Amino acid sequence: MRTEEYAYILLTAAAFIFPCWDQYQEKMVVRAAAQQRVTIGTESPMSIIISEQNSQMNATTTRMVIDRFNEAFNRHDADALAPLLTDDTVFEDTSPAPDGQRIEGKAAVLAFWRVWFAHNADASFEAEDVIVSGDRAVVRWVYRKLRNGQPWHLRGVDVFTVRDGKVAAKLAYVKG
Repeated sequence: MRTEEYAYILLTAAAFIFPCWDQYQEKMVVRAAAQQRVTIGTESPMSIIISEQNSQMNATTTRMVIDRFNEAFNRHDADALAPLLTDDTVFEDTSPAPDGQRIEGKAAVLAFWRVWFAHNADASFEAEDVIVSGDRAVVRWVYRKLRNGQPWHLRGVDVFTVRDGKVAAKLAYVKG
């Protein structure tokens, strides 16, 4: 049996196993067209498909966690944030300059945010863009509040790591 026939049989069998096969097949056709060939190396086509499926599921979970996190954060609701954090979560704040401060552990991070929420009652973060890849996310945001009675804003990004459906790290960076 030729390699192409073997690959076709495996891929056809996978179509009955994976309900989203059309999406995977389209990706594989695009990849094959870009490469001008299909190479079957040491990884089986099935392991590649399973790996891609796991990555997509991780990205979906990551996006849901980040969305729930951002909603709770904008409500200034530390109690709603608590179940979204791993016990060993890490938060890196943007201040003091130049490197900010690193806070480790769920209890310490929540305590920091409770104080921050109390001192910034009118503050909000607007997510301008959320980019997710597997268990990582980058959120480009605008932080808005009143400063001396006038509207004020700051732009930045957060780099998140999600593990087991919870935020394991939130590293914040600002422009300027």
